[in-house]
Amino acid sequence: MDNPQEQHKSTVLVVDDTPDNLALVGGLLKDLYRVKVANGGARALKIAQADNPPDLILLDIMMPEMDGYEVCRQLKADPHTRGIPVIFLTAKSQVEDEQMGFELGAVDYITKPLSPPIVMARVKTHLTLKAAADFLRDQNDFLEKEVEKRTREVVAVQDVTIFVMASLAETRDTDTGNHIRRTQHYVRLLAEHLKNHPRFSGYLDDRSINVLFKSAPLHDIGKVGIPDSILLKPGKLTPEEFEIMKTHTTLGHDAIAHAEKSLGMDVAFLHTAKEIALSHQEKWDGTGYPEGLSGDDIPIAARLMAVADVYDALKCRRAYKEPMAHEKIITIMKEGRGLHFDSDIVDAFLEINEKFEEVAGKFAD
Repeated sequence: MDNPQEQHKSTVLVVDDTPDNLALVGGLLKDLYRVKVANGGARALKIAQADNPPDLILLDIMMPEMDGYEVCRQLKADPHTRGIPVIFLTAKSQVEDEQMGFELGAVDYITKPLSPPIVMARVKTHLTLKAAADFLRDQNDFLEKEVEKRTREVVAVQDVTIFVMASLAETRDTDTGNHIRRTQHYVRLLAEHLKNHPRFSGYLDDRSINVLFKSAPLHDIGKVGIPDSILLKPGKLTPEEFEIMKTHTTLGHDAIAHAEKSLGMDVAFLHTAKEIALSHQEKWDGTGYPEGLSGDDIPIAARLMAVADVYDALKCRRAYKEPMAHEKIITIMKEGRGLHFDSDIVDAFLEINEKFEEVAGKFAD
């Protein structure tokens, strides 16, 4: 068993088909380094590819069966051994031989007969460089993992904050239950189905769909500003009360805009959340609110939410209505095609309506 001092030594693999050369080089190195030897290319590759690879390889070129050039070529082609520095020790002294060695990835080239001080100096230099490179790589790996960990934490906090904010609004409306969770999944289903559609492919990609999924729960955040007497009324609203209820769109938009301004920067998911909060009650024919937008002037995010929101409102029980059968909802959505809703989004809903019903069942109140 190696003692602790021996275990901290760098390991040098010496590769040469001549026993005398192995003994000579091994004898030079053994006091300062752990030495492994190989009398051929195949054996050298096996040692290098083991679980504890050497820190440096001293490699002869002129060997039978597999010469040093081929050994170096295979070492550099293998991700497991690519980072091991190779120094050629060889009697081949032509410029083109040395050039070939460096082209194959060697870090140094020493010609025989060997000068022990030169060999020891070169070995020390390249082991020091490798140690520094390994340290930097380990530090980079550590930092990357830390950044990844912190990013996951930030995203998790962001997601929880969004959901808590949305849930705060929903808890004031006892009828809506899991509404925010269902509509979040409805929006993603529609977006995934439409991302290759010519009208939507420029907007919908994996990143924007993720932003949509995160933003969707904030569509009714403005309800926190609606009086309880209206928000919780167990019946149909009067025209005057409905006008007040309609302000939840602008209240929600303004609240999110204020949060974004406080951050002092543009935040992608908050931009989308503002669009959804403000415009999800707009209608394709311009008869919606709060701005009376029509057609493509309505943001895509809001158009997607409109279909999701109406489906869920019809599907679920409210104080003023019973839940509606899925088949009846399909009929109503068809009737709203090109009037209340973007026709292509309705068509997407019709093609995947069974998935909507599955989500409704999974997150039932």
